[in-house]
Amino acid sequence: MRTVRKRGEAKLVRERSRFLSFAYPASTEGEALDLVVGLRRRYHDAHHVAYAYRISVDGRLLERADDAGEPSRSAGWPILELLRGKELVNVLVVVVRYFGGVKLGVGNLRRAYRDAAALALEEAGIVEFVPRVRLRLGFAPGDSGRAFPLISRLGAEIRSREYADGRVVLTVEVPRGRAADIREAVRPWGDVEPVE
Repeated sequence: MRTVRKRGEAKLVRERSRFLSFAYPASTEGEALDLVVGLRRRYHDAHHVAYAYRISVDGRLLERADDAGEPSRSAGWPILELLRGKELVNVLVVVVRYFGGVKLGVGNLRRAYRDAAALALEEAGIVEFVPRVRLRLGFAPGDSGRAFPLISRLGAEIRSREYADGRVVLTVEVPRGRAADIREAVRPWGDVEPVE
């Protein structure tokens, strides 16, 4: 399986209709839907905001496609088919359409949404998917000099940072194969627990 390296954006014009496409890494369904809501607000004047995502959660694959008012299976579905064909997971693709006054027909509409999605994915870059787990690390501020280099060395990414009761609390995502390493390294001076 593969995923996207970073956010990607692209633009496609077909018969005067403009298709703005966006590809995002997304590790939860909630994260994907929040991104869709944000784009719908940002492009509130667009005629259609279609999307599809594929997200891997604990070995299960969540898939969803939304045609956003376009003819059935002409917008979100071709995006989802593209994600499946490329074996992509933990990715959301949204395509915003501004109608240009010329009807494309279902076949051309499907191709336009698929092509716009492909451009955004190309811009985002495709990489191998490495399953990750979320952990919560707690430690004294004086141990920051140990914690942050460790997080970097083990390929973890900080998702949130809090300061509570005189302690630093980080939520990190770490490659599943490195979770035991981070638990072992932190145990002498901090706390580690899984995030549900």
